[in-house]
Amino acid sequence: MKIGLLIIDLQHVHLEEEPVEKSLLNKACMHINYVSELLRSQGHVIVHIQDIEGMDDSNQASYDIISDIQIKEGDLKLTKEIPNAFWQTELEDMLRSRGVELLIIAGFAAEHCVLFTFNGARERGFKSVILQDGIVSAKQDVINSTYRDRNLISYPVIEALVQQG
Repeated sequence: MKIGLLIIDLQHVHLEEEPVEKSLLNKACMHINYVSELLRSQGHVIVHIQDIEGMDDSNQASYDIISDIQIKEGDLKLTKEIPNAFWQTELEDMLRSRGVELLIIAGFAAEHCVLFTFNGARERGFKSVILQDGIVSAKQDVINSTYRDRNLISYPVIEALVQQG
């Protein structure tokens, strides 16, 4: 089964607007980078998603993905202006053309773009899960409710899936 990892909106501008506890962000980045490398090593799909709503020539650098997230050659990039990364983008086509069936969703913010993209994936028939310890928000209670109310996957389970081939 082909797996896709969507890394959503881990950008300077968003993390400055809604500051996240540093230890939570560090933990999420560590999990995201570990899972990214694991999936890359087996030919799975990594997509870095950037919300560019409000970007212009004067503030482009602030819309960059934070340096704590590793971007490697072969990773895909997608820009969006709507919380749901599937809405009015080519994301669905990108994933289907690569045979992706399972989507692991990570990033910022749990209550906004992560949740909307998770729902958008489900609406389009993708098996979708949230990466445990891979989402962030300025509000801890939102993370807890996201974990409680959505399907989760931990990195040991991802390791087992990848080993099974």
